[in-house]
Amino acid sequence: LLYTIKFEEMDPEDLNEHLKCRSYLVGNKYTYADAALHKLIEQKRHQYLSYGNIIRWFDHINRIKNPEINIDEIEISEKLRYSSDWRDNLREKVPAMSHYMNGGSALNGGGVNGGSGGPSFENSSHFPGFGTDAAHHGSEPERWPFMPIVPVISLSTTFKQSNPGEYEKYDYSRAGNPTRTAFEMCVAKMEGAEYGMAASSGLAATSLIINCLKAGDHILCCDDVYGGTNRYFNQVVANFGIEIDMVDPIDLSKFESKIRDNTTLVWLETPTNPMLKICDIKATVDMVNRRFSGKQKPIIVVDNTFATPYFQRPLSLGATIVLSSVTKYINGHTDVCMGVMCTNDKAIADKIQFMQKAVGGVPSPLDCYLALRGARTLHLRMRQHETNSLAVARWLETGEKSDYVLRVYHPGLASHPQHELAKRQMKGFSGMLSFVIKGGKDEASLFLKSLKVFALAESLGGYESLAELPSIMTHATVPAEQRAILGISDSLIRLSVGIEEPEDLIADLAHAFDVVYRKK
Repeated sequence: LLYTIKFEEMDPEDLNEHLKCRSYLVGNKYTYADAALHKLIEQKRHQYLSYGNIIRWFDHINRIKNPEINIDEIEISEKLRYSSDWRDNLREKVPAMSHYMNGGSALNGGGVNGGSGGPSFENSSHFPGFGTDAAHHGSEPERWPFMPIVPVISLSTTFKQSNPGEYEKYDYSRAGNPTRTAFEMCVAKMEGAEYGMAASSGLAATSLIINCLKAGDHILCCDDVYGGTNRYFNQVVANFGIEIDMVDPIDLSKFESKIRDNTTLVWLETPTNPMLKICDIKATVDMVNRRFSGKQKPIIVVDNTFATPYFQRPLSLGATIVLSSVTKYINGHTDVCMGVMCTNDKAIADKIQFMQKAVGGVPSPLDCYLALRGARTLHLRMRQHETNSLAVARWLETGEKSDYVLRVYHPGLASHPQHELAKRQMKGFSGMLSFVIKGGKDEASLFLKSLKVFALAESLGGYESLAELPSIMTHATVPAEQRAILGISDSLIRLSVGIEEPEDLIADLAHAFDVVYRKK
């Protein structure tokens, strides 16, 4: 093992030969040298990292392991052993693959089913390595001594301590759990964050953040948000001496006018629910930083549920915390209720982790396992959600039934008022859209009841397509006068477009229009 230290002074080919010689000379004493090699690669990868050499090194070292030597003798940190930095570095050495690919993504200028006419994004490539990180990060087999490919479900609520108050990593499952850690690591990586903290629901995640505030603080929130967020802020949080203003974030000067000296939290949701407005994250962050220059700055939270980290990374635009309802797209299978928060601010992460332990609201290990399994395919599902939602939105706006549609809200349409901002800020669109049907509540209700493929149900982001009437379902608790200002009328229908065949979805909508307007 002492000779391992000298490896970093050698070129790859010399290293290969040296390993072979030493294995014969010292009688196979290079046990667990793969761990030492991990450390070596981490230290010197910028000089001679290549995939071929890694494979050759590991192939040779794995043949000369000796179980008599304890891996603990090698000083190598958890971060190094389970780091995905080597994947990031490897990507830099591989030429971009986009020129080998073509087809129907809106991101490369293609339309649905390979057609033309999709929006042209200023940055048309997705976040590098997203799918690889989603598939592997947090679940590396080396994280457990028995090397499972699928991470373990640790159902234990408590963990044995070597001495009173001395434990390896976990003491009680509310404070931390191996399965939860795997999920939190994965989503943090997706969001480009250092820290991830899971909660038992999206609203539980919201409440953990709010618990970091105190009476006398002020929250500045965008006006069009998830109905549960609106209800929680105005009917619960407001009762504890915290002041709340809900303002249209599109008018940034108006939004800024509501900032106070005691503003400690700025809450954005983009795209918004259900009106699909796009908040300018960077412009809002710049405005807040300017207003609080030289002072303690408010926490800026962005609810990223509609966009997902596959299409938008608020932390890279200056947000303090990015929050998502895992129940929706990240899990993607309509069988888990969870939330997650990610940040690069250690002090903020420490506060939220303390709240996880002190307040609770954490997810079960089984839910974390299911959500992690769902997250593995997020990038694949989001591509189809995007393709399908754009097909449906374009059909609603210009198809044979468009006479029955007064307005379509989808940021991927050129008619959307923040379409250009969406192309700058996002890397694509999810499956969410809203539209106004001709008529009122009766027509909207009959339309929804006539759907066969779309299910009439609340929630969103699953593989299946859902449809709902926000005014009497997800946003029923929003005061009527506020709904009127926002445009949440009884004829506004929200669709969560799933991953079914787009032709079947459009046929289903066409059938429902025919029922409503009595076309024989």
